[in-house]
Amino acid sequence: MEKLTHSELFDFLELKYLKYNQCSFIESDPISIPHQFSKKEDIEIAGFLTSIIAWGQRTTIINNANRLMNLMEGSPFEFIIYAHDKDFLKFENFVHRTFNGIDCICFLKSLQNIYRNHQGLETVFSNLYTEKQSIKDVISEFNKVFFEIAHISRSEKHLANPINGSAAKRLNMFLRWMIRKDKTGVDFGIWKQIPTSALFCPLDVHSGNVARTLGLLNRKQNDWNAVEELTSNLRKFDSNDPVKYDFALFGLGVFEKFK
Repeated sequence: MEKLTHSELFDFLELKYLKYNQCSFIESDPISIPHQFSKKEDIEIAGFLTSIIAWGQRTTIINNANRLMNLMEGSPFEFIIYAHDKDFLKFENFVHRTFNGIDCICFLKSLQNIYRNHQGLETVFSNLYTEKQSIKDVISEFNKVFFEIAHISRSEKHLANPINGSAAKRLNMFLRWMIRKDKTGVDFGIWKQIPTSALFCPLDVHSGNVARTLGLLNRKQNDWNAVEELTSNLRKFDSNDPVKYDFALFGLGVFEKFK
C-alpha cells in the first residue's frame, strides 16, 4: 500500500472507525453477550467471562459465552454472589479450546471472591489505577488479586500479564468495553474512574497486520511492546480516545481482508 500522509491516514482511520463503531457491529461480536444485560454487575461479569474466552472463531466464542450465561441461569451477578460449591459442579464439563471446566470454576470462584470481598471488578481496577496510573501495572496487579484464592497453576495462563510480555488483548478489550463511551452505544462506559485516554489498543493478528500495513506498527511480534507502540501512534490521531481506532483496524482486517 502506498504510504499515506498523517492527514490522509487520519481521514482514513476516522472513516473506518465511523463505519464499524455501529450498533449493527454488536450482533456478530462477543460484546453482544454483555449487551444482553442492563444491570451494571451483570454487564461486568458477562463482559469479563466473555472476554476471557474471546479467541478463536467468533461464532464459537458467542455460543460458548451464551452457554456460560445459561449455566448461571441468566443472572451472572446473582449466581456469583450466592453460589455454593455444589453450584459450580455444573461447569465441570465446560470447554472452550484450552479453557476447561477446572479453569472455568476457578474463574467463577475468583469472581466470587472479588465481589464478596473486594467490592467488585470496577472497584479493584479503579483502585489499582488510582495507585499505579498505568494500565500495564493495573493488569499485572489484578492478576495477583484474581489468583489470591486457592487455585491450580494451569488456570493462570488464561489471564494475561503484560509484565511477562503478553499483549493482554482480551483484558484490554474488556477494559475498552467497560470504560470507553460514545454516542453509538457499542462500548458501555459504565466505569468512570479510569480515563479513556489511559486505555491500550487490543492487539490481535488482524489488527496487528492492518496496523503494520498502515505504518502504525513496526514491531513484528504481537506483544506488549507492540501494544505500546501501536497505542502511542494512535494517540497522535486522538489523544483522548486512542482505542476508538480498534474498530477501524479490526473491521479492516476481519470484514475487508485489508492487507
